[in-house]
Amino acid sequence: MSRIANNPVTIPKGVEITLSAGEISVKGGKGTLSLAQNTLVKVVQEEDELRFAATKDEKKAGAMAGTYRAIVQNMVKGVSEGFTKELNLVGVGYRAAAQGRKLNLTLGFSHPVEYAIPEGIEIETPNPTTVQVRGVDKQLVGQVSAEIRAFRPPEPYKGKGVRYSSEFVKRKEAKKK
Repeated sequence: MSRIANNPVTIPKGVEITLSAGEISVKGGKGTLSLAQNTLVKVVQEEDELRFAATKDEKKAGAMAGTYRAIVQNMVKGVSEGFTKELNLVGVGYRAAAQGRKLNLTLGFSHPVEYAIPEGIEIETPNPTTVQVRGVDKQLVGQVSAEIRAFRPPEPYKGKGVRYSSEFVKRKEAKKK
């Protein structure tokens, strides 16, 4: 049995959770998220807590209960606080500018790169070499950040490219004669 599923999810003030047949809906100050309910997991709401348990005594059911609890916890945190990922552009002439629902990137290619910002995501550029990705869905924030990073991942010799602010790029020594 998953030990993660034994911990209840506390519901903060201002967050509403609706348990309906086949779906969990979480509504908060930053937005609304919903998730299809799994048949292997039983969800019970007690006052300001959600409890999760496996419906069958199987290994897969126990694992799914822990996974489901973690996803719902992230949904509750997302609608109350939100998620943020920060990316840094390292390189001469590398810059980013958010214009409406597009992110314009200059990454050393012969052409500028345009990225269409998906619904539910806000992108901010406090300075030309920093990109902040914000949203309520943790998975979507991470996916958008990974797509932006994939345009020019950091290379190990000069360290140029798009990297997460917390990422460490191990540098290699250049070839010697």
